[in-house]
Amino acid sequence: MASSLTKDSARPGTPGSEKTFFGHPRGLATLFMTEMWERFSYYGMRALLPLYLVAPGGLHLSAGAATAIYSVYLSLVYLLTLPGGWFADRVLGPRKTVAVAGVVIMLGHLCLALPAAASFYVGLALVAIGSGLLKANISTMVGHLYDGPEDPRRDGGFTVFYIGINLGAFIAPLVIGTVGENVNWHLGFALAALGMALGLVQFLLGSRHLNARSSEVPTPLSPAEKASTLRKGLIWLAVAVVFYGLVGGTGHFTLNWALIPLTLLGLIVPILVITRILRDKDLDSGERSKVSAYVWFFVAAAVFWMIYDQGGSTLSLFAEKSADNTVFGWEFPVSWYQSVNPVLIMALAPVFAWLWLWLNRRGQEPSTIVKFASGLVLVGASFFLFLAPLSIAEGGHKAAAMWLVAIYFVQTVGELTLSPVGLSVTTKMAPAKYASQMMGVWFLAVTAGDSVTALLSNPAVGGVNLDRTGFVALEAALAVVAGFAVYMYRRKVKAMMGDVR
Repeated sequence: MASSLTKDSARPGTPGSEKTFFGHPRGLATLFMTEMWERFSYYGMRALLPLYLVAPGGLHLSAGAATAIYSVYLSLVYLLTLPGGWFADRVLGPRKTVAVAGVVIMLGHLCLALPAAASFYVGLALVAIGSGLLKANISTMVGHLYDGPEDPRRDGGFTVFYIGINLGAFIAPLVIGTVGENVNWHLGFALAALGMALGLVQFLLGSRHLNARSSEVPTPLSPAEKASTLRKGLIWLAVAVVFYGLVGGTGHFTLNWALIPLTLLGLIVPILVITRILRDKDLDSGERSKVSAYVWFFVAAAVFWMIYDQGGSTLSLFAEKSADNTVFGWEFPVSWYQSVNPVLIMALAPVFAWLWLWLNRRGQEPSTIVKFASGLVLVGASFFLFLAPLSIAEGGHKAAAMWLVAIYFVQTVGELTLSPVGLSVTTKMAPAKYASQMMGVWFLAVTAGDSVTALLSNPAVGGVNLDRTGFVALEAALAVVAGFAVYMYRRKVKAMMGDVR
């Protein structure tokens, strides 16, 4: 990408006289490139993950086990954004936390690059931990570049940053996926490590352009709190070591001894967090009513992400065995399907932004509730569409690649209807006491949705074949019914939302 840093000719000291990045603070270039390379490594590895898990040259697991591992991994990434945000707020500050996260992610990808099952699972854990640390804090640093919420450049800055996310996500499967599938799986994972290394180097070199607030620890732990936190952490670590030592020592350990507790954690933690907020006596009746209304959006989002995230597992594994992955007779790697969503996001996001503004000027913009209901119906429609290639495959034929592209297209439109709106409504409905934590609660909807998928697909628990016609139709119907339920109860939810629209 050509450099976009320019120097204004105005007098020094006047607004705009400093070097900028697309008219934004220069630190945005640092964060843009950091996020682009981190997403390159993350999405490249994610595109390879389910394929490697089932491949004869990989771990050669069943589709159900692969989907369970993939889903638990995704749920952990989003679950760990909560402690990731806490760690920056109380211990290191956002800037140092992101640097640590980069190192952890890079080490994780290097472990994935080693041809051993044990190091592979250690690598997955490290990438999940690092991603949780980074995801919670890099967006915070983008916000620090601007003079508060009223800075007119702020929304534009986040838009540029969002392009970095999708640019990395688009390129990754084309590079890492191709090398992993066609040359060597572990070389593909090594390329992901290289991508994160490039992101880390440029972050360290360019971090001098970040706002000083990014280096501050907003609410540092007191010495007593540090001692208490360390003590509790060591106790839980000792319990885990003793428990798994006994299980392993007696020869009973299997992967499910780790997978099932993590899956249950992904379901229990969101419930506990929301319940704790609802029962907080410091909240007034209006705030409590808004949180109660937010539960509707949370459950709707969990159903959405449960289906949407199967684009990287169920759909990818279906494509690997039952799709004709060719364009004009040229065969392409299965992992390339994972580039469809980010390129559609980059193409359609400006269209949706313009559409909402155009409708708003005419007093016709749909309410948040209607947008959410539409997102659910669309993701359900994508799985009704999935029934067509499933039927073709059951007839003994290969389904055309365009069927899968069409499914990803419908899901992307649904994502643009629901996801940005969800982020916005989360900030609007958050009680003042939980202004920062509520963004972590939004990410927990992804955790909950993926945990349900993990439970269903795990051969030791649900044992459901997620690519079977009956179950795909059931999921599709669930999403559509949930969408209509949200719409039908829109007046009740609107009343609970108070002044939020």
